[in-house]
Amino acid sequence: MQEIHYTLILMGAFVAMASPGPATLAIASTSMNQGRVQGLALASGILTGSVFWSCSTAFGLGAVLYANVWLFESLRYVGAVYLLFLAYKSCRSVMANQSNTHKMLSALESRHMTLRSAYFRGLAIHLTNPKAILFLGSLFAMGMPSSVSTQGLLSVIILLTIQSACINFGYAVLFSNPRIRQGYFKMQRGFDAVFALMFGVAGLKILLSKLAP
Repeated sequence: MQEIHYTLILMGAFVAMASPGPATLAIASTSMNQGRVQGLALASGILTGSVFWSCSTAFGLGAVLYANVWLFESLRYVGAVYLLFLAYKSCRSVMANQSNTHKMLSALESRHMTLRSAYFRGLAIHLTNPKAILFLGSLFAMGMPSSVSTQGLLSVIILLTIQSACINFGYAVLFSNPRIRQGYFKMQRGFDAVFALMFGVAGLKILLSKLAP
């Protein structure tokens, strides 16, 4: 693999960021209970955490992989297995009789939050989410050559930041709209089915593909 696979990285990151999880639920809850401004503030905290993990993973992992090609190959397959695991979790959500989303949302605080507290709540949610660390590490290993340049790493970080901002801020705006919010809950099983398919296809493609010599 001689070039950065931008499509693979961005598509994988999009599926992970857009799929239901702690960050999505937090944005939804805050936007619904506190309002759009607080939702955007919390989304900003999540975006900050995303940038932090992207930078840490990109530069730390790039140096290690440059000196250890075998580790690059190992992480590539670990990443594929992780994607299949995410597909399995999405399938379980589809097969469940009822979603736990409403229970999780109602369990969160409903008291008014300041913009500062909303921001730091979002930051804490993302910095303490081990899934974000593991996913970014495997995704970078799968989509980048072991000899990637600093300029290449920065280009990926910038693109991921833009994509993350669009998704997180978009969710904050969407979930602050009552009609959009109700539609999401009605179609959640359909969304989970699509995420399961996308994770599964991505994982199998990585497992069955061969790197160029």
